[in-house]
Amino acid sequence: MKQRFKILTLLFLATGQTIFAQKTLSVEEAIAAALKNNYDIQLLKNDSTSFALDNSYAKAAFLPRVNASTGLLFNNNNQKQKLADGSIRQSSGIRSDNITASVSLNWTVFDGFKMFATKDKLAEFVKLGELNIKNQVINTIAAIITNYYNIVRQKQQQKAIEEQMGLNEERLKQAQNRFSVGLGAKPDVLQAKTDLNAQKAALLQQQTLIEQLKEQLNLLMAAPINTTYNVADSIPINNDLVITDILSTAETNNVALQVAQQNITIAGITLKEKKAERFPVVSVNSAYNFGRLHNQSVLNTFTPILNRNLGFNYGLSATIPIFNGYNAKRQAISNAFKTYELQKKTLLLEQENILLAKENVFIAMERFKLGISTTLELRETQKTLEDAFNRLIAARYNTKVAETELLRLKGDLVK
Repeated sequence: MKQRFKILTLLFLATGQTIFAQKTLSVEEAIAAALKNNYDIQLLKNDSTSFALDNSYAKAAFLPRVNASTGLLFNNNNQKQKLADGSIRQSSGIRSDNITASVSLNWTVFDGFKMFATKDKLAEFVKLGELNIKNQVINTIAAIITNYYNIVRQKQQQKAIEEQMGLNEERLKQAQNRFSVGLGAKPDVLQAKTDLNAQKAALLQQQTLIEQLKEQLNLLMAAPINTTYNVADSIPINNDLVITDILSTAETNNVALQVAQQNITIAGITLKEKKAERFPVVSVNSAYNFGRLHNQSVLNTFTPILNRNLGFNYGLSATIPIFNGYNAKRQAISNAFKTYELQKKTLLLEQENILLAKENVFIAMERFKLGISTTLELRETQKTLEDAFNRLIAARYNTKVAETELLRLKGDLVK
């Protein structure tokens, strides 16, 4: 079945054709639509592309940095000099031009192997991006399959209710016939009507549930609202699963575990980067400089009319970290404070959202009372309010966590 999903998905993505005009939507087509339109997958693809670009640019960290500069300066001065013998020399409109040019090279040849760790980390981020895409694809497929076959299940349940209704209709007919000829009692007729009405109510509830599940599937597929289609009538079961096979491959094939392991690997490389800051940074420096100064006139005979200087210099420089004012600690506090500020802003937004959601539910309830809104629409607004409450509660908690982390770094948790 995995191969079928893969083939159908590729075909769908290649054609880009819509599937909702068909009479019956298959689970493979639903998966193909979701993989094409899922925004989470598209965002993760962009992240993965960004990681790949960063990784390619990171190669430049191993290369020397070469810079060139040049300048042209014209001077027009008035000069006055008083010498030790008392003589005075004075002139105006003394002009000169100064040309400078240089090419410099700086090459970091050792930084505690930090550049190698950074390059390795970016390569691991590329792998993480690929794993995140794969993980999101798997989660999306699982959600589609679960939702799709839940609709099939509820359709089967609806069919069972309809069959029961047929039995109750026949039962009511028989009870009425028996009562009309004096062979039955009226309570039998009333009970049959009650049971039939209960089945009708259950049928209405079942139809509403199916529509709600289809809307959920539409959201997963990013399909237009109120898109209609039929689904299959049966649920295929794979009877070939073996527990030993699952246990033997879960650790290596479980993408969620691979993502977690990849994050651990990246954290380890980040630690190497931080440790590298304790080592000296050694760089090779060199430059070729050119300078030319031309004075059109001078006051003193010892002042040159033309002064040209050109040459090559080179050497090594080393930066040795001895004490950086607990810079690493300050960086931790800075990151924690940024998180704290972010959570506070998030909390303010969610507090505003909860007010908007409450007002929306109030309007939907009034529309429902007036009969101009459906139960599904009211439920959607209630779900929005429920989600807003959940986000608000989470924002409060996350803000408290950020606050606690700041107090921990500050040392104020215990006094």
